[in-house]
Amino acid sequence: MCGITGWIAYRRNLTDHTRVLDAMTETMSCRGPDASGVWSARHAALGHRRLAVIDLPGGAQPMSVETDDGPVVMVYSGEAYNFTELRDELRRRGHRFTTDSDTEVVLHGYLEWGEALAEHLNGMYAFAIWDARTDRLVMIRDRMGIKPFYYYETEDGVLFGSEPKAILANPLCAPVVGLDGLREMFSFAKTPGHAIWSGMRELRPGHLAVVDASGLRERCYWSLEVGEHTDDRRTTVAHVRELLEDIIARQLVADVPRCTLLSGGLDSSAMTALAAQQLGAVGETVRSFAVDFPDQDKHFQAVDVSPTQDTPYVHAVAEHVRCEHRDIILDGAALSDPQVRRAAVAARDVPIGLGDRDNSLYLLFKAVREQSTVALSGESADEVFGGYPWFHDERRTADTFPWLAGSQALFSPASLVQRDLAQALDLPAYVQDHYSTAVAQTPLKDGETGLEKRMRQVCHLHLTRMVQSLLDRKDRMSMAVGLEVRVPFCDHRLVQYVFNTPWAMKTFDGREKSILRAATRDVLPQSVADRKKSGYPGTFDPAYLSAIQSQAADLAADDHAAMQLCDRELVRSLATAPQDAITPRDRGTLERALDIAAWFDLRQPVLNLG
Repeated sequence: MCGITGWIAYRRNLTDHTRVLDAMTETMSCRGPDASGVWSARHAALGHRRLAVIDLPGGAQPMSVETDDGPVVMVYSGEAYNFTELRDELRRRGHRFTTDSDTEVVLHGYLEWGEALAEHLNGMYAFAIWDARTDRLVMIRDRMGIKPFYYYETEDGVLFGSEPKAILANPLCAPVVGLDGLREMFSFAKTPGHAIWSGMRELRPGHLAVVDASGLRERCYWSLEVGEHTDDRRTTVAHVRELLEDIIARQLVADVPRCTLLSGGLDSSAMTALAAQQLGAVGETVRSFAVDFPDQDKHFQAVDVSPTQDTPYVHAVAEHVRCEHRDIILDGAALSDPQVRRAAVAARDVPIGLGDRDNSLYLLFKAVREQSTVALSGESADEVFGGYPWFHDERRTADTFPWLAGSQALFSPASLVQRDLAQALDLPAYVQDHYSTAVAQTPLKDGETGLEKRMRQVCHLHLTRMVQSLLDRKDRMSMAVGLEVRVPFCDHRLVQYVFNTPWAMKTFDGREKSILRAATRDVLPQSVADRKKSGYPGTFDPAYLSAIQSQAADLAADDHAAMQLCDRELVRSLATAPQDAITPRDRGTLERALDIAAWFDLRQPVLNLG
């Protein structure tokens, strides 16, 4: 896992701009704390920060291969979980390797297959290859968009990076945010390909882009496809189990300490149990980590997506599979620390997050990194198997993104924006337009109607929209502390197979995630196998709310740039309201105001509201 960046320019000599490339590369130091490298030629400059996970001494980057017609140079972030098989195949085709790294395998794969390399990879990756033989850059992102990749077209080429901050370090990219950027920021309806910074784009999942002197062309090499599901229920459950065992075996491969993130829910528990089985077979013990809060049992409040506390279930799994477990306890003072909020916002680059859940995730990953370099996460199982409450109630039929529907909406997009700006943004129209586009992009079987058609649409919305926000959050928070988090449930083979499984089979026991539950029940405590979906926990510590109210009161009284966006009177009223009058949505409004203030301090965005 690493951070990559680069600059392609066909009408200037980039060997004269090494300081700029160094600055771009340095912004990625948190993603790659172990090593730094740069490479430059007349029209191409590449930068890399490395987090060493496989072949610690041999995977230095940028990595190049000299050919008779010029060098082929790559900067690569991620893991190719099938690199062993690919290396064997490439050896049979005559390739020779000098390291044991997956990076070298991917580079030689490009030499063998060109752009078609992407179709051979199983993993999470974002990489760029400068091919001096043709003077072109090839940029490729993994199928599900697990690893981030941004680019910015210039007059004579392109800038790119793992994160926007790398691109913004180049003076050619001004930190401008226009109305469309704000719409994307406040809508909670992440649109593939969009970035909030003017002129910047995100390379879409399952896409590659080629840059040459004539410009940039992006194309799709993979997307979810419809197909006939011919397996019966028993065969489907068995195949899901088989896939999970193969996926987890591949994702446990590392030359550094690894662990699992254990919440006590079905997803992370099943993953941890299967990992424990596989490591136990070779005499190892799986290590696991969970987040918790002081006096959570005293303050806990059940909400739609988190109806039960995690800790009893976490401990049940830890005891059942005999893993080496540690709870990371985070109190209100730690979660409300302005420096922690600043670090979380700096990691995400976007100031509209999940409040204390972002801060706690950052602190959790920071604590895990002290003992492990690689962690497996249960992220995305809800999107794959249909785990959220709104998959199963009236919200699934709403004419909008289901997570934005009804009184229990996960987000309230326009709650914080000042009135005049809200009118200019017209967020309801923006969300509706993008929802309509997203629904229209859902692949359907001929003659598919009724509930089956609607649930395919709902599943597709989650797998192409919602999952992107969560994967981006996971990646940014983990890489901010140099932790590689792998997501087994995003293996494209599993995602594609389950996508085509009929909805009736996905809910055959009348509950959410029926197939996953049936496929893993034998390795779980009964209490966990039967547990209702409960999302990543938040704190209910009164001290946390008191702290953010105080901070928000100071913000509302200040002439801060954040007030260009925030409704000052709303922030002031919520900051001084009695705690028992503050709803979860109100608390989210306060948190987002503080996030926006931190974002202005960090990025100093220039707003273009014309």
